[in-house]
Amino acid sequence: MEPIAWLTLIIFSLAIIAVLTNVIEPAVAALLGVAIMVWAGIMTETDAFLFVDWNVMAILVSVWIIAGYFGKSGVPELLSAKAMQWSGGHYGMLVIILSLLAGMLSIVVDNVVVILMLAPVAIPVVRQLGFPLTPVVLMIGFSANFMGTALLLGDLPPQMLHSVSGAEFLDFIWQHGRPSSFPILMVTFAITLGFMYVYGFRTAGVGAGGGSAPADTHMEIPRLADPLLAWLVIGGFSATIVAMAFREVLDVKLGFIAMTGALLLIAVVETLGERLKNKPDFEEILQELDWRAVFFYIALFALVGGLEKTGILHDLAELLNPIFAESVTLGTTLLYWVTIPIVGVVEHDAYILTFLYTIRDLGQQGIDPWPLWWMLVWSGTLGSNFTVAGAPALYVALNICEREEQRKIPLREFLSWSVPFTLVASVICYVFGMLIWVL
Repeated sequence: MEPIAWLTLIIFSLAIIAVLTNVIEPAVAALLGVAIMVWAGIMTETDAFLFVDWNVMAILVSVWIIAGYFGKSGVPELLSAKAMQWSGGHYGMLVIILSLLAGMLSIVVDNVVVILMLAPVAIPVVRQLGFPLTPVVLMIGFSANFMGTALLLGDLPPQMLHSVSGAEFLDFIWQHGRPSSFPILMVTFAITLGFMYVYGFRTAGVGAGGGSAPADTHMEIPRLADPLLAWLVIGGFSATIVAMAFREVLDVKLGFIAMTGALLLIAVVETLGERLKNKPDFEEILQELDWRAVFFYIALFALVGGLEKTGILHDLAELLNPIFAESVTLGTTLLYWVTIPIVGVVEHDAYILTFLYTIRDLGQQGIDPWPLWWMLVWSGTLGSNFTVAGAPALYVALNICEREEQRKIPLREFLSWSVPFTLVASVICYVFGMLIWVL
């Protein structure tokens, strides 16, 4: 590589190390890396701006805004109360139902938001029934992180895949005559939850009621405090998702569709303010957005753009090309199983974005990129459940556990749940992915 490429790689590596070690705020570390690249002459400030996929950022912020209204609609609390009722007071069923609910919500709502919505509702009931709290909250975190890649809305990796490959909303359900992300991850998720039930929840956590609490199975289900607000939010969310599914017909960017949905919801809520019993304050919705994450993702696109501009990603693709040219099965397997442990200790969004571009360059050299793209985003998402370093959602879940339990959760205890969950999910997804997309 040329000296400018080495300099770029050094700056990129130092910025990512600063992000991982949390020496300074990760968003600041990433933005500082971009600024140094610009001052070093690696790219211009205009290049840095243009490398950012503002369409993806519009999707991210708009969906977060809609999710913010959803969190205040009372629907998550209602669903959680229903989960308690459906479980019949049985600990194992309670954990599985809450995990399933978290996974389904994270398909369309950011995983951190899902945890913040469900955990506070589940905690008092779990305590009332006398069951262990930490496994419940951790399973909510694992599940929310798991299903974010099932569709285009839930997490950044599928949105980055859309940015690099052009994958549309419906491509995440069925593509090239084959089932893709949603059906494969749904089946994988169901089997994984079944395993976790047998592994740790069928007999574990017996409370005062001997593992069940019949007296609480008829608990009163809370009514929605503001049904009109709930229907407005659900209707707005549903309409936005349907419009995004028909993006090609509408012939506008997904980010514009998501932004329009968010703006219309805001306008309707503000207009009907006096008729709403619990009108959410728009300023409060904005304050609850994770603006640090927004700036981090903006910087991440620019940092990876520096690698692309200096040809590093193209060189990496040329280095990997002989492996995939000789055996796509071997190459895909290596990509999948190397990714899983790496994203367990490295923030998975940066890793996935870097290799999405590398796979794109492999596609330009004659390799079919789609099996690689899918296996990358699946392994990158599933592997991030290994430790709190891989995904912010798990860090949030662990903090909730430690705050509520008023103790430090030992690493061994965390791994006793994260390792079996991640390994089983990874093996199942690998088998389905290889059978459907590679072999």
